[in-house]
Amino acid sequence: MRPRYHELSASNEESAEQDMNNKNGFVFSDDILQYDYGPLHPMKVVRLRLARDLISACGLLDEGGFEVSVPGPAGRDEVLGFHGEDYLAALERASAGGIVPSQEAFGLSPGDNPAFEGVYEFSLLSAGGSIKAARMVADGRADRVFHMAGGLHHAHRHRASGFCYLNDPVLAILELLNRGLRVAYIDVDAHHGDGVQWAFYDTDRVLTISLHQDGRTLFPGTGAVDETGRGAGEGYAVNIPLWPGTGDELFRRAFREIVVPVIEWYRPDVVVTQLGVDAFGEDPLALLELSTRGFQDLLEMMRDLFPRWVALGGGGYDLKTVACEWTRVWALISGQEPDDEIEKRYPDIAAGAGIKHSMARTLRLTARAETEQAGRYLEAVLDRIKQMLHSFHQLPI
Repeated sequence: MRPRYHELSASNEESAEQDMNNKNGFVFSDDILQYDYGPLHPMKVVRLRLARDLISACGLLDEGGFEVSVPGPAGRDEVLGFHGEDYLAALERASAGGIVPSQEAFGLSPGDNPAFEGVYEFSLLSAGGSIKAARMVADGRADRVFHMAGGLHHAHRHRASGFCYLNDPVLAILELLNRGLRVAYIDVDAHHGDGVQWAFYDTDRVLTISLHQDGRTLFPGTGAVDETGRGAGEGYAVNIPLWPGTGDELFRRAFREIVVPVIEWYRPDVVVTQLGVDAFGEDPLALLELSTRGFQDLLEMMRDLFPRWVALGGGGYDLKTVACEWTRVWALISGQEPDDEIEKRYPDIAAGAGIKHSMARTLRLTARAETEQAGRYLEAVLDRIKQMLHSFHQLPI
């Protein structure tokens, strides 16, 4: 049994030295920036450019000690490891502007999942980057790899869902499993990581953990505490639904009381994370109240806990939040100090990309009663999860 988190934590100097000794990787392809969901869609591909340019402006790609890798698109055979042939054929046809009979059955629609020009190629690039990140870790080329164009966790085997067309986290996990590695998946996006959970719901070969806004208040409507796995997978899906208004303190508590001991028990060879930043208070599509400080605390716990780490992007619809926070993700993963001027540098980066406004949520003052309700809700959720983990695995938490 590994020591608990508070016993693991080293001093800041020791952590920095350990980070510099690790091999780290940054995976990114400029080719993905040519695609566009459409002018009114909240999923702005330009956010990837903003994050990449801000990382570069902060000098975080200048130092040695890490590998910068340009991925190619995923191969069709790789994608068929999870997705159905009929769905891929429909997606490819829609991508080229063709008519797809009954396209709604494949999740393609003018709303959440538009069949924009090049959607198939865009999705292959995203998937290819996540598969490459997994291979870098599996091959020992890197201990930690960040691929921020990945994390499209809602896609299902035969259909698109929630802005996601190919489920790159699932494809990355399958690559690791094919190498004989034990994998855990942790998702901190505001939206439940449903596509990944259902992909591995019947097996104990992958542990999935999702912290997300309660599905009764947010898409995709899943992720209840009692979704725990099925058959051989019973007890290997862990869901931590959070009530609107949940902020830093409650996020930290959920992570420390559930995620840390479960990961210590499961002892994965590799952890894949989905680091969507739509749980931040500025995000226009969710109602959680995570801040930079709380997010950094979660990342630091991940860094100290995970043996090898494939970090993927995900949601996040306030452009400034995405750029600034994923810049901090790469700084932490690569063992570098984040620039104190990240927020001050952002306006010039945004102007260079032609961005004149943000999609940030209108300022919402979280009432004390809402915060207290979120706290009471989490208390009940944690008690229930602990009971179930004890029942399934005899975990004394």
